[in-house]
Parts: sequence; structure tokens; C-alpha cells
Amino acid sequence: MTHLLSDVSTMTTRGLRLVSRDVDSMITAVVLPVVILLMFVLVFGGAVDIGTEYINYVTPGVILLAAGFGAANTALAVEHDMSSGMVERLRSMPMNAQAVLSGHVVASLVKNLATTAIVFGVSILLGFRPQASPLEWLAAVGMILLFVGWITWLAAFVGVLVRSPDAAGGFSFFVMFLPYISSAFVPVETLPSWLRGFAEHQPVTPVIETVRGLLAGGGSTVADPAGVAMLAITWCLGLGLLFAVAAGLAFRARR
Repeated sequence: MTHLLSDVSTMTTRGLRLVSRDVDSMITAVVLPVVILLMFVLVFGGAVDIGTEYINYVTPGVILLAAGFGAANTALAVEHDMSSGMVERLRSMPMNAQAVLSGHVVASLVKNLATTAIVFGVSILLGFRPQASPLEWLAAVGMILLFVGWITWLAAFVGVLVRSPDAAGGFSFFVMFLPYISSAFVPVETLPSWLRGFAEHQPVTPVIETVRGLLAGGGSTVADPAGVAMLAITWCLGLGLLFAVAAGLAFRARR
């Protein structure tokens, strides 16, 4: 176990160094969610009536959108390691195979915490006023980390499977698409009936409602917050475990 933790720490440090050197990716990861937040609040916010301040409603959704986009970049990093010969080199060394993908996942969690903090800062400047207690803040951060965790394991799985950077980059579009068909920007009751069923039963919606309920209080309109939170945790843990196992098996099988 000590050897595994040491290897994960080494690969996490490597992943963070690669992120810090990829200036273009860092700028995109920070600027894109801020632009989306500004667009929804300043351009669409005045036309959307949800019974509360729109900035309090939309901020949790933008945070998860930013976190999902940042986690999706893991697919590119893993694909690069697989195709550049880096993985073959690591396999020739006395390193635990699980540490290679786990290092990418932990580095993604750290990077997305930083991105989330920046989005929080901008939203507060725009008028977002969280009403959470310290315990609720911890719960919200934990919920966001669980969400980032399963998205990152899914991205790592995709990165192992695909054979080109273009295919890995296409995953970002899929991840960014999910929050748009959820309660991130408008209540699901306002969506067309044929779309509402998907929005209500996909994993992003309960995560957003849980974070919104913890941070914004009155911004959430769910009738059973505890039940929605349990559903969100179940989704994140279930999908995280599923894709962690799948990524590990695919990593061992690929030569």
C-alpha cells in the first residue's frame, strides 16, 4: 500500500507539472467557465424568471460545467501517455500500474478545485451570496469532488480506449452537453416533455440540485433534498467505481 501511495503521489506531481506547463489549456479551463457565467447572468439572467436571483440559481450549474470540462481534459492527457510511449516506459519500471491512471485522476481533482475557486470568486463579484454553514460548505465541496471524480475516471477510460487526440478531445463536447440538459440553467419543468424525462433522470441534475441546496438555500426547489443528495452520491460513487474498474481493465489489456 505504501508503495502504491508513493507511486500515485509521483504521478500526481507529474500530472500537475504537465498542467502548469500547458498554459493554453489552463487559460481555457479558467476563461471558458467565467465567460459562460457572465453570458448567462448578464445576457440571459434578466429574461429568466425563476422566483429568485438568477446568479444564485445558475452558479452551481456553471461550477459543475467548469469542473466537468476540466476533468474531460484528462482524456487528452491519458491518450497522449498511451500513444507517446510514456506508458511503455513506465511499465518497464518498478511502478504500480494503478498509479498511472490514479495520478491523472488526483491531479484533475486538484486542478478543478482551483478552477472552481476562481468561478466562485467571479460569481461573488456578480452578486452570488452563499448562505451555507461551514458544514454545508464542506458537503458542497465533497459533492463537487465526487462529481469530478466520476467524470475524470470516465475520461481516463476514454483516453485508454481511443487512438487519437481528436477522439479524446471529442469527449469534452459530450461532457459539456450534459449540464445543458439538466436543471443547471433553467428548471427542468420548463423543458419540453420529451426532454424533461432525460433531464430529471440523468446524473448531473441531482448533483446540481444538491450543491445548489447546500450553497444557495432558497435557490433549490426540490421537495426532498436528503433524497436527492443520496441519489447524487449514489450516481457519483456508482459511476466512479464502474469507470475506475473499466479504465483499469482497459489499461491492462491495451498493448
